[in-house]
Amino acid sequence: MSAGLERICQVVADYLNERGVAAVTAWPAAPRQEREEPVAVVSLRGCRAGPSGFQNYLGERYDEASGRWEERYGKKAELTFGLDLYAPEKGGGEMLQRAFDALAGALLLGGPEGIDLRELSCGQTVWDSESQRLKRPAEAVGTAWLCAVTDGSGAFVYFELRGVVKE
Repeated sequence: MSAGLERICQVVADYLNERGVAAVTAWPAAPRQEREEPVAVVSLRGCRAGPSGFQNYLGERYDEASGRWEERYGKKAELTFGLDLYAPEKGGGEMLQRAFDALAGALLLGGPEGIDLRELSCGQTVWDSESQRLKRPAEAVGTAWLCAVTDGSGAFVYFELRGVVKE
């Protein structure tokens, strides 16, 4: 069973790439290419959605494809994204600072559709011996709705991430 979060990191990475910030998801299926410019590595570090189960009834929706009414349930979730920035050592900390500025600009002016970003933070630039690159840890916290759909029998059919009203 799915909780609707399988693609959320890819959605964030795509959003950043569309705004000129090089981004990839953590643990990709294919090998990563070596880069000379900084890159943001997107991961999901946390998800808090309160009690288990989707007891919050949102109403019904007619699905034209199946010709049936579906009941929708949802839960507001707080999501914590890792947005760690990596860059070759030769670019230095200045390159990572410019990358973080671009990342902040992309996220603070709206963020991906369906995710209401509330916080953005970063740490100090350090040498990461595992990746052999400079690393600047960054994190964003936002809220979104996780929605579930049931068929006529009451069984959950699928889950998806739905948006929140931006303030």
